[in-house]
Amino acid sequence: SASHPPAPSLLLVPLLIATLLIATLLIAAPTTAATDPPWPGFRGPAAVPTSTNDHLPLHWSTTQNVEWKTDVPGLGWSSPIIADGKVFLTTATSQTPMKQPEKGTDFSNEYRAQLVEDGKSAQEAWDIGAVRDMEYPHEIAVDYLLLAYDLETGKELWRRVFFHGPPPGGRNRKNSYASETPVTDGEGIFIHIGNLGVWAYSLEGELRWQVRLNAHPMFGGFGTGGSPALTDDEVIVLNDNEKNQFIAGFAKDDGRDVGAPVGAPGRSAWTTPFVWRSKERTEIVAQGSYTVISYDTQGRELWRMEKNSWLPAPSPFAYDGHLFLTSGVHGDKYRPISAIRPGSSGDLTLDDGATQSEHIRWSDPRAGTYIPTPVPYRGSIWVLYDRGILARYDAATGQRLFRARIEGSGGAFTTSPWAYRGKIFATDEDGTTFVFEAGDDSKQLHTNELDEMTLASPAMAEDRLIMRTKTKLYSFRTP
Repeated sequence: SASHPPAPSLLLVPLLIATLLIATLLIAAPTTAATDPPWPGFRGPAAVPTSTNDHLPLHWSTTQNVEWKTDVPGLGWSSPIIADGKVFLTTATSQTPMKQPEKGTDFSNEYRAQLVEDGKSAQEAWDIGAVRDMEYPHEIAVDYLLLAYDLETGKELWRRVFFHGPPPGGRNRKNSYASETPVTDGEGIFIHIGNLGVWAYSLEGELRWQVRLNAHPMFGGFGTGGSPALTDDEVIVLNDNEKNQFIAGFAKDDGRDVGAPVGAPGRSAWTTPFVWRSKERTEIVAQGSYTVISYDTQGRELWRMEKNSWLPAPSPFAYDGHLFLTSGVHGDKYRPISAIRPGSSGDLTLDDGATQSEHIRWSDPRAGTYIPTPVPYRGSIWVLYDRGILARYDAATGQRLFRARIEGSGGAFTTSPWAYRGKIFATDEDGTTFVFEAGDDSKQLHTNELDEMTLASPAMAEDRLIMRTKTKLYSFRTP
């Protein structure tokens, strides 16, 4: 009655029912980013290509343990990324035949040596060789494509042309116009093509925004290759070239510039910036020619370190609470691997002959690698040298524990090594993967053949290994 309202317990019944209904709907409702992407960018989560999944394949070939394979149009060396049950990668196509890539890491050294023997200076020989190796952008028009494939079947779901026109510069004999790997936060896909621009797409292929970048010459006409990275709110791009080096952040939601670009380390480089999230802070590490600089998330310099290699390609990564830096072009005076302590500040440059300091846990001045980025695994840093040597260093002390030439390889490695199930995997440019025991003896076990040029690094999603070759995309899975 109006004078006697229902008991409180009766009033709670419809409220409890409504609450349970809402909770049920929330649990069942799909979300666009329910979990972190299994393979969000170049070299995977935190830029460390390892997995704890015990069902990833140890053996594969063009026919063995192939869950699916599909043809990839055009030419591109970007690595696959995985999110929302899809595999994403970029490529470049043209109606005019493009110069096909050639294997090798020395860029026509024999040809240049012959020029010197014929009376050319070393610089003249280098310049002539660079012209021979590169493809000029005015010769072709290129469609830059973002491709999406179904992770379960390999079926192409959609493709988007995000740029059409001449490339922003030439490329050497091994590079492609689409070598930079996209990055995803599980809600969007972000593409950076050096000297060309930055694009943001939804996971369904809707263009959200784009920002064009000015083109600047690269050393030797080598082309570009540094992939983007993500902070919580920004897309970070590093553009080290011959005239206007910078590192910049663009807001993930609309692409607006987040503050003014800041000067990057030096000349041309092909590294990917690394967002280092330590207990002390989040910082953005940019490795360039000779110099590494770390910035806070507002673009203010925290520290720098000189005496690194001239033409860096490997990217920074973190392991066991420390930052690892490496670079080592052939013949350079400085080819270090260094372990940086968190919270460092100021000038971290070591004096010649020094191997540690207040800010540097250890440094080996001759251990660096030219192209592949090392992989940390089970307390060790595994270093793959582009000429076919594998080495193992103690991650805590820097002591070299193993070094040997890889048996059966032609000695040209670009793909970064990876690790799982107690094994180290190293793929050469012929598409042959050499498998090693990740133990004290580092025994070479067997090989997996794909019979096609391979430069891209693989991706992993639970028990699937996704690999890209020159013309194919594979999913390997043990039945």
